[in-house]
Amino acid sequence: MSEIEASAAVPVADLPSGDPIPPPSAAAALEPITSSSSVDKPKKPSPAALTKALYASDAFLARLNKCLSTPTGIDTVLLLLCYTSKFSASILGVLSRSILQRSLREWLSVIAGSVPAGATTAVVVDPKTAAAVAPAAAKALVHAKRLNALSTLLSEARTMTRLWALVGMYFWGKGVLGKAVAVWRAKRNPSTVSEKEQHQQQSLPTTAETTISLVQFTLCVALQVLENGAYLSSKGVLGWEPARIGKAYLWSARFWAAYVGIEIGRLLALEPKEKRKDESWRGNLAKNLAWAPLTVHWSSEKGMVSEMVVGLLGSIPGLVQMRELWASTA
Repeated sequence: MSEIEASAAVPVADLPSGDPIPPPSAAAALEPITSSSSVDKPKKPSPAALTKALYASDAFLARLNKCLSTPTGIDTVLLLLCYTSKFSASILGVLSRSILQRSLREWLSVIAGSVPAGATTAVVVDPKTAAAVAPAAAKALVHAKRLNALSTLLSEARTMTRLWALVGMYFWGKGVLGKAVAVWRAKRNPSTVSEKEQHQQQSLPTTAETTISLVQFTLCVALQVLENGAYLSSKGVLGWEPARIGKAYLWSARFWAAYVGIEIGRLLALEPKEKRKDESWRGNLAKNLAWAPLTVHWSSEKGMVSEMVVGLLGSIPGLVQMRELWASTA
């Protein structure tokens, strides 16, 4: 078989149904088709395949429902959608602008090379070329705008759900302070500790771990108070001025950056080497390494990275948390 015949035997497109075009057999390649009955019709999905697809859809929705049944699960889903939509919007925006700029440069180069010096001319755009380029770029810009709006909406939804995060932080702080008092008592008066408490001391954190927990708790409370105040003031609930709102958001991000930096140091310095083999340790480190440049970016008045980088880095914690959440619903 020649190269032309071999390439002709490979289908270059699919059927409208999405099924691949059946390749011709050896006999069909030698003999012309004499009737329409020799053409294979696309097969319809069998009842067994439809049933399998329904079961798969039901299982997927059941696991998704479990993911959305807790506040943490809802926030994880919102986090993933928020930053992946921001990243997608940035990509579409860059692509659409590059298409328009490239088209404009090509037209300008044609005009500059075909018009004599000193001549006056009018720019006439080929309708076919404009029809091929402009709609694609325009659609990309529309989708980018919609994805940006979705990202903004999801970000605000996450901010709203954090308004009552201080309630959970109260119990977090209660536990941290309880452990700190137990560690302090055990070190200050070891003779007064009962046998039961001596047995419990084996599970108590070290002084360094207790100090880090107290500092991280204080940072989280501070950033949450500032974020709540700034958000409620931006909606007219509180009376903070715009300048104060901006400073509150900046300092909230700075406290978050300090928390992330301490957490990275804790994971690398205090966690046992045995734990570094666990997926949970690697996932926690990956999340904080992704948050680190973002928190520094939000801590700066002018910012440091583009929206595309924000979407890309923010998607990493979303993917890690969504993977862990999805695995927990199996």
